[in-house]
Parts: sequence; C-alpha cells; structure tokens
Amino acid sequence: MTIRRMQARLATGEATAQSLASEALALAAGPDSPFSTIEADRALAQAAMVDRARAEGRATGPLAGIPMAHKDMFDRTGSRVGRGAHPSASYVAAGTAEVLSRLDDAHAVDLGRLQMSEFAMGPTGANHHHPAPPNPVVPGAIIGGSSSGSGVAVAMGIVPAALGSDTGGSIRIPAACNGVVGFKPTPGRMSMAGVMPLSWTQDCVGPLAASVDCARRVLSVLTGGAVSATGGDARDLRIGFDAGPLTDGIAEATDRQLRIVRAMLSDAGHRPCDLDLGWLATLDEPANVIAMAEAGTVHADRLRKAQDSYGPQVRTRLAQAAAISAQDYLRARQIRAVAQDRMQAIFAKVDVIVTPMLPDVPPQIAALASLEGRSLARMISEVTRFSRPASILGLPAISVPVARTDRGPISVQVIGPPNAEDRIADIAVLLEEAALQPA
Repeated sequence: MTIRRMQARLATGEATAQSLASEALALAAGPDSPFSTIEADRALAQAAMVDRARAEGRATGPLAGIPMAHKDMFDRTGSRVGRGAHPSASYVAAGTAEVLSRLDDAHAVDLGRLQMSEFAMGPTGANHHHPAPPNPVVPGAIIGGSSSGSGVAVAMGIVPAALGSDTGGSIRIPAACNGVVGFKPTPGRMSMAGVMPLSWTQDCVGPLAASVDCARRVLSVLTGGAVSATGGDARDLRIGFDAGPLTDGIAEATDRQLRIVRAMLSDAGHRPCDLDLGWLATLDEPANVIAMAEAGTVHADRLRKAQDSYGPQVRTRLAQAAAISAQDYLRARQIRAVAQDRMQAIFAKVDVIVTPMLPDVPPQIAALASLEGRSLARMISEVTRFSRPASILGLPAISVPVARTDRGPISVQVIGPPNAEDRIADIAVLLEEAALQPA
C-alpha cells in the first residue's frame, strides 16, 4: 500500500485515518514484528485528530493520516529511545527530533520505534542484544542494517514509509535486502537535532519506502520542500555506468539487470556513458577511518564506563577506533576532499551515475555465520562495496528494486551530485519499471 493509494482511500471515505492506523497496528503486533516499541495510544490519538480536522473541513498536512514508523534512534519527548543497544543504554527523551516534528506537522501517524543494529553499527541487521526479525521476502537472508526494522516494516506492508539513517549504506542496504526503495539525501539537507550520532560528517536521515513516490513525498516534508514531492520530467540526461573494475565480479543476474536498465534508459531518451569508477574502491579504508574515529569519539565516555554492555563486534570495532591517530583521521579527510574534487569533475561529464546496490541478491545468514575474522570482514566489505562511496563523498543516492528473482530482489543505485535529489528520483521512477522485466 503506497501513500498515494492510502490518500485515495481517505479521499473517497473508504478508510479513515483511525482505520488505517488500526490496520497497521494489527500488522505491527503480529509475529516477527520489526518494532522495538509500538506506541499505539499516541498513534490512535494522532489519527483521531486527523479525522476530526477532515470532518470539520480544516486543512491537513501532506501526510495526513498516513501511518509511519521510525528507527529507534530519534528523540520524542517522553518516549524511551533504545538505539538497538543494551537496556542500560536507553533513555527517556526530553525533546523531539526535528525530523519527527516535521512529520507531526505534516499530520503523519507515528506507530512507534523500529529495530536497528546496535548503535547503528552493522550492515547485516544482526543484533547481539535483540533478535532480528526474519527477511519477509527472502527466507533465510539477511535483512540489512543498520535501519533493519525500517526495511522489514515497509516490506511487510505495515507502513508505506519509515525513517532510517545512513552513514555508509544503512538506508540503502536494508532497502535492497528487503526489496524496497531507500533514499539517502545529501548530508545537511535537514536537521540532525535529536538524532543519535554515529559519524557526524557522514550521518543523514532518509526514508525507506514502498515506492519512489512515497520516498520523495516523505523527503519533501523532511527538507521543508527543498526536495520535490512530485518530481519532474527528466530528459536527455547523461547516465554514467562503470566500465570496470568497480563492477567486476558482480553476479551474472546483477550484471544482466544492469544491461536491461541501461537499454531501458537509452530507449527513454537518455545517454548512457562508460566511466572508470574503479578508484571508488580505494575510498573504503578512509571511509572506515573517518566513521570509526568519529564513532569512537561519540562512545568514548560510555565505553570506558560500561564496556561490557556492548556486543562483542561493536565493542571490538570501537576499541580499534581508539587506535586511530589524529594524523590518520586528518589524512582520511584529506583523501575525501581530493576524491570529492575528482567526483565533481566526473559530474561535469555525466548527470547521474547508476551502479549495482549489492553485488548479488542478499546473502544468506547461514553463509555469514560460517565466516570468521578476515573472511567475515571481506563479506561485510562486499555488502557495503557500492554504498560507501556516496556516503564519504556526501552525495545523494537512491536504491530501487528492479527485479525479483527466485533467489531474491536485485536493486540498483542512482547517485547524483550534491543536492540533486530530484534528478536521481526522476531516474529512479523510470527504473521502477524495470522491475517488470524477467531476471
């Protein structure tokens, strides 16, 4: 169910905001729920307020009556924020995150808090403290992280959109694993006040959604209209595709789907161009250094006082962060600045770039469980292979599913220059049509 279809039901009287909320809450309370906390009383009160306003002919916001939920890392006054961590790390918020306030002002209905990776650290969706829900579209596959519950909630049809956060792929990876849309905006497009920090130079908030249209409607509200809710009519764009070696070794089905996408965009009047994007792979280490140095700073005090409350993988990563020198951190930021200049030169030649989102369909949990040490690190590096460059470079990117195979969904990613959210969304709308193609 998309936002557009829900609004049509509301407009015809087929549904009320309260009936939509009740339907969503029933699904949220079912087995394998992706919620960490369901906040039904507030949701039903918000829905009743929308119904009263509509009955009295008063103006309502652009998301009036639409049920949504959010990753458990956003403050809301009086609500307990869990952050996917040990219970001792939770707290009752004294204020409300600005992004939630904007959804409130748009009259969206907030069902509650969704599960996430511990402190938003982990691309697989596994959590040491809380059992993760199963993947609703690929039995046995990872659900992706760290916005794991957000991807599952949309894929299960509980909500048409849910908020997540993205530092190295945490919106786009779970979107791809669950076969939904994930929209990472340009950092700085909206306030991060009241949002748990991880790596403050890369963090951003965005929606996981049932469609590109749903995602851009939510992002328009979050950005105060800086991103269009309706989109335009992109014509004659230069579309960059990697000619290797960045995409070397991707699965045959993924490569085949990229060729289908390229042909479809060409038929739509755009101009595919070959690029050498292999150098983006060299950004993996500086991206990790920046992210972990900043995360280590965020957690330094708590790690000293409550080390045992962290899961072993997160604790190990944060302990390693303490060994990153100021020189290493500043050098990584220098590398980022040079890479941003290089990418700016590329965007003088093309308007957007299209890459795979994952090298293959979502990996199976059992395959990861059998890996240890460096083998596990390599697998995780593969999962983030195509998402990290846009994060370290500060670029908007959207993950959109383009095929359903018997092994799982295949998604591609559209990346644009800073503040080009409308442009990449327009291309992503075309790519949704590729989902009808066999793979």
